[in-house]
Amino acid sequence: MKSTANRSGILRRFGLWLVFALVTSVLMVVSPTFRSSANLENILEQNAIIGIVACGMAVMMISGGFDLSVGAVGATTSVVGAVVAGRGHGALMTIGAGLAAGIAVGVANGILIAKVRINAFVATFAMASIVSGLLFVATGAESKQGVTPLLESAANARVAGIPVIFAVFVCCLLAVWFLLTRTKYGHYIYSVGGNAEASHLSGVPVQRVQIFAFAMGGLLAAGAGLLLLGQTLVGQPSAAADWPLEAIAICVVGGIALTGGVGRIEDVLAATLLLGVISNGLNQLDVSPYWKPAVTGLVILLAVVIDRYSRLHNGAGRGSRNLPASTAPGAPTTTPLTPSAST
Repeated sequence: MKSTANRSGILRRFGLWLVFALVTSVLMVVSPTFRSSANLENILEQNAIIGIVACGMAVMMISGGFDLSVGAVGATTSVVGAVVAGRGHGALMTIGAGLAAGIAVGVANGILIAKVRINAFVATFAMASIVSGLLFVATGAESKQGVTPLLESAANARVAGIPVIFAVFVCCLLAVWFLLTRTKYGHYIYSVGGNAEASHLSGVPVQRVQIFAFAMGGLLAAGAGLLLLGQTLVGQPSAAADWPLEAIAICVVGGIALTGGVGRIEDVLAATLLLGVISNGLNQLDVSPYWKPAVTGLVILLAVVIDRYSRLHNGAGRGSRNLPASTAPGAPTTTPLTPSAST
């Protein structure tokens, strides 16, 4: 029984990585072009930006919400960055203006959801429409040119064959991992996502935590938008439209519950790489691009079914919401909840 439980625990913890390794190995065997170093580097580069967005989405989903406006934030940030850089300002001003725009949208979403108590779907969908509409009006639906050398290098340079943009993604992921597993606010995020009412009764500042989670999502989406600007060299109002659903898909495949309170950020890395490898592998095998959405949807469904099966048969798998937040997977276990006067 003990060995069976150990094997089950190993599969829950490393199952996604094993699937990633299996899929990658199969594609390396069947496609010589897939296993080329240039193609493997491209996979890392092509999926870094959406991986950064998924890190922010993971924080919001663990807190019990999600954000459909991250694409609008990315597009807005790329345009703002292009305009600021095009006027001759340096990297600090360009990056600061872009990140400020993303944080502002994230905070606005958080206030609508936490204080006004609007459903996350409605609030963020409306915010995406508002931001996108204003962006198209302000730009006349035209792209804006302008980028700083720093952003261009961060988005396109390589060090020892590793894309710098992928290193930026890993740094963002490590920062989110530290936040979620080593800080009091990370503990609060799991607690609020698991049971907001109980968290409030325990003294957790629920509203501040929710606003903070959406601000983090806006910050990371803005960072991704700036890197997109570095890649394309233009700010496009129509860019990043697919980001919300792609980021949610990565989080779901990574085992982050749509209901909140559950998830490990390291699995977001595995899910990002897995979906990226599948997409690239289909291209290398000359499979019709029309199959890509179907295959991606199938992977998402399989991930949800497997996660659900794990919950039912193991009780405390990575998808369990019945654990207190302090023992949820990936949550800090040493910081007790402390009363706070503000909610």
